[in-house]
Amino acid sequence: MIQRPRRLRTNSVLRGMVRETRMSKASLIYPAFVVEREDFQEEIPSMPGQYRYGLNQLLAKMESLLSQGVDKVMLFGIPDKKDEQGSGAYAGDGVVQKAMRAIKARFPELYLIGDVCMCEYTSHGHCGILDGGYVNNDKTLESLAKTALSQVEAGADMVAPSDMMDGRVAAIRALLDANGHGTTPIMSYAVKYASGFYGPFRDAAGSAPAFGDRKSYQMDYHNLREGIKEALLDVAEGADLLMVKPAMAYGDVIAAVKAATNLPLAAYSVSGEYSMVKTCAKLGYIDETALLCEIATAAFRAGADIYLTYFAPELAQAMDEGRIG
Repeated sequence: MIQRPRRLRTNSVLRGMVRETRMSKASLIYPAFVVEREDFQEEIPSMPGQYRYGLNQLLAKMESLLSQGVDKVMLFGIPDKKDEQGSGAYAGDGVVQKAMRAIKARFPELYLIGDVCMCEYTSHGHCGILDGGYVNNDKTLESLAKTALSQVEAGADMVAPSDMMDGRVAAIRALLDANGHGTTPIMSYAVKYASGFYGPFRDAAGSAPAFGDRKSYQMDYHNLREGIKEALLDVAEGADLLMVKPAMAYGDVIAAVKAATNLPLAAYSVSGEYSMVKTCAKLGYIDETALLCEIATAAFRAGADIYLTYFAPELAQAMDEGRIG
């Protein structure tokens, strides 16, 4: 035999040299939950090893992340009070806004991304302003734009609308530009499916809908071409980066969006993916590090440039150890 593919698998040095899919710590974003308390830390029951942080504990977590080489964080706020309009999302003294100011004051080198949505802040748990029992798309746009602006004014380096309202990227871009923030990028949750993988997050953030579901605005997971349509619309509205969510079961979508667009592409490995790995590892069914590395590599192999994951510190360590990258 002349062709022997195994020649290139002989040892770790050779395998690393010819590796097709590469990643680095620079591609990692860690999602964190902050509550309206100074001193508080509570493990999330459905997400072992993940916590709701008070401000002091959040700052300690940021210091730990930076020491591990993870310098990008997306913040999710859990307010003490909610209302029909989700007004806490854009309050100048809101939970996320206060946290952003504190983080930037202490760790200016940390890159902060604000999740722009209403579901954590509305008393009904939906991602926008209700009109009867239906989320009114156009009424919601003003609130989303105000939320993005308030986060940027508090220190966010980037905003990431996750609501799936039509036209939100254009509305946010217009308000940011009008207020002197023309250089602030928007990473759109462009292709966000109505997924069963979100269950632990809704437990963590207390954001489960009080009635109904989110299928009238989040995407039907049967559809691929619609995802490309959503991505192209966000490109036209001025998005700077795109995201596919979830990641693990959506490699085909990541690949298709990558092929159809020319913007940097993120994939969000969501709470359900994290908890599945953690639970199986606890039961002794899998090697946790081996599996989280394999899942991450699959997202990058499909075309992701950026990876949002609760396993960011573990992946960073695996990169240091040469297990991935």
